[in-house]
Amino acid sequence: MIGRLLYSGAGQLARAAAMIAPRSEGKLWRTLRARRGIRGRFLEWGAHGRDPSRPLLWMHAPSVGEGLQARPVLQLARQRLPELQLAYTFFSPSAESFASGLDVDFVDYLPFDTVGDARSVLDALRPDAIVFSKLDVWPTLVREASRRGVPLGLVSATLAATSSRRSGPAAGLLRPAYGRLDRVGAIDVDDAERLVTLGVRRDAIEVTGDTRYDQVWDRARRARPDSPLLAPLGADRPTLVVGSSWPADEEVVLGAWTAVLGSVATARIIVAPHEPTAAHLKPIEEWAARAGLGIARLDRADPGSDVVLVDRVGVLGELYALADVAYVGGGFHAAGLHSVLEPAAYGAPVLFGPRWQGSRDAGLLEQCQGGAPVSDERELARQLVLLLGDATVRADRGARARSMVESGLGAAERSYDLVRSLLESSAGARRSGAGR
Repeated sequence: MIGRLLYSGAGQLARAAAMIAPRSEGKLWRTLRARRGIRGRFLEWGAHGRDPSRPLLWMHAPSVGEGLQARPVLQLARQRLPELQLAYTFFSPSAESFASGLDVDFVDYLPFDTVGDARSVLDALRPDAIVFSKLDVWPTLVREASRRGVPLGLVSATLAATSSRRSGPAAGLLRPAYGRLDRVGAIDVDDAERLVTLGVRRDAIEVTGDTRYDQVWDRARRARPDSPLLAPLGADRPTLVVGSSWPADEEVVLGAWTAVLGSVATARIIVAPHEPTAAHLKPIEEWAARAGLGIARLDRADPGSDVVLVDRVGVLGELYALADVAYVGGGFHAAGLHSVLEPAAYGAPVLFGPRWQGSRDAGLLEQCQGGAPVSDERELARQLVLLLGDATVRADRGARARSMVESGLGAAERSYDLVRSLLESSAGARRSGAGR
């Protein structure tokens, strides 16, 4: 009870802070400012965009990674249920651009998890089902939706063995919310068992897999070397693509690159920082100048560029098509490893830093020898010299990485079936008079 009161108080404080948040590009302030007037935006669409004669599916994914897991389900729902309206919410400002590109009827930030906001947005959207992506469920929203009889689901659900949600105050707060979920699709059997310990009912859970596998596989299959992005960069040079890197990653990678060039003189490197701000890009450009390497921003790069610096977001998934080898960032950063699936889907061996244990996909890549962690600059240099310098070894490990991704296909269909069952149960409840 105390935990619930503290949680409610925190939500109210966040709402108040949103009203006075200064104009700043800091993530916290952007998160707060985005909630100004949010009830009004939901109510406006509810009054003028919501068609009460059509069912509505509301999917929530906090950030881009979870959004990539939600997108295949939304795409299948759009294709197969044309009468369905789709609403999509997200939490992090980093997901705003991604969310704006989805084929949905309504998209906005999720309000803070207060009783007033939850009731207001439920009144506006009148959803026939709410489905969360990956793990984050919001206790107040779930409780208020459940009281109205709205079916609740979770897809691509995963819970790390080390997750703090499994014990202490977090478990006490979240357990009732997970217990209210009607259908849960877990990534694998181990995740399913851990989710049960978190409060998910055993009869509500099944293994459906991770929809990101279908997402990245489809994107890799659609990539074309003659596309406007890739064509200017085509070159017969061993290429390392560094994706979603942080300064801690770049310190190791760029330090190792000198040793790599001593053995593979024609190699080039494409660096796509996780946050391509001016402050982040400048040290990389200074490093290239000190090393005597030709560096160019993405739009000005050509096959002769020794270093290609990616200064915008949204293109990394396609740039991995150029990778003979990939290094995925986050493994030397406290935030943890970013997704290793995209380069693996292209058949590139994947390297990453030592903080990878929270990534199921990185573990699978290590098991199949399609990827490997590196602990320091020397080990990374050794791996890069081997992979960039030996086409046979590189092809073998890349094929193993691609096969790992291929083995996970089909999750989108299974997750869509789960979502459709929630919508059907809602429709059945309305017909029987037991609905909201």
